[in-house]
Amino acid sequence: MKTIDTDYKHLYQALTDHILKGEGYSTQQDRQAAFANENAQPSLHSLIEKVAHQAFKIVDKDIDAARQAGFSEDQLFELIICAAVGQASRQYEAGLAALAEAKKEGGSYAS
Repeated sequence: MKTIDTDYKHLYQALTDHILKGEGYSTQQDRQAAFANENAQPSLHSLIEKVAHQAFKIVDKDIDAARQAGFSEDQLFELIICAAVGQASRQYEAGLAALAEAKKEGGSYAS
């Protein structure tokens, strides 16, 4: 019988493999940069940063600037998904690390 943790890891790996390595309209390099929120092309940097940290501040001009730089709507959709999943992954991993640390320290609410 699989545990929830094992199921999650399998599903998470399938998701990341698909969005980062699968066929798409944007390059794997651009998708990886958006996922990691590192080394994005200058014309995408601001948009990717906002997706990761302040999605509520994204406005039409952010999308328009990326379109004017030559990115299609399909490419932008993929890159925005990569940035969002990448940020969610980092937050989840940070939460797991904090929980593991709390358990190691023997906190009564850690289990």
